[in-house]
Amino acid sequence: MLHLKPELSPNLILSSLPADELEGLLDEMELVDLPHGEKVAHVNEPTDYVYFPVSGIGSVVVVSPSGKRVEAGLIGREGFFPTWVLGGVKENIHEITIQVPSRSWRLDLKSFERLMSKSEALNQLVHSSAIGFQFQVSATALSNAIHSVEERLTRWLLMCHDRVDGDELTLTHEFIAIMLAVRRPSVTTSLHMLEGRGFIRSQRGLITIRNRAAMEKFAADAYGMAEQHFERMGQSVRTKSIRTLVPG
Repeated sequence: MLHLKPELSPNLILSSLPADELEGLLDEMELVDLPHGEKVAHVNEPTDYVYFPVSGIGSVVVVSPSGKRVEAGLIGREGFFPTWVLGGVKENIHEITIQVPSRSWRLDLKSFERLMSKSEALNQLVHSSAIGFQFQVSATALSNAIHSVEERLTRWLLMCHDRVDGDELTLTHEFIAIMLAVRRPSVTTSLHMLEGRGFIRSQRGLITIRNRAAMEKFAADAYGMAEQHFERMGQSVRTKSIRTLVPG
């Protein structure tokens, strides 16, 4: 039996499935808690599970041969990870680290592949979500090339804000520097600028969003490409009210 759990944030893919298909899918999944910093995918190791977050954020991180890291994209309740399983890849090509503590539905890879072959609805939703993530990765590459650090940081904070409940983001300057591939002093300077404009309040390890509308205006075309894709799917990344179905 399925019932609504309004205290849990929804996953866009799962909540968009027909109820009977979702019930069968949830029977094969487990709900897991993923703490900040946990690596759910290690480069060149087997892919064991597919995750559908209902809260929190996972960062897809590209690791260079010398060990340097940069974020390629982030995924929350609008999607799933790792997206490369759609290409039949069974080894992790990137690292996925939990950026904001997450509660996720987890499904083993073999079951995911079997259910994908059976369900047209799941297949379409998962592929559409993966396309949305590709939009995001492309937009990140564009933003890295043409926007200032302040604009890129604003875009990234908006994307994080989209995927959490409330206005507080637990983030360190060091972590942001790695994600944006900039030096830590640049992050500190940019945060001070955003705080001076009244966009945010920055404390040690905590950033509070104060004026989202002004941030979106400042970010301009740095933000919105991938978000528009999810709106075309029928829901916004920021939607708080789509149905959340939990077995009970």
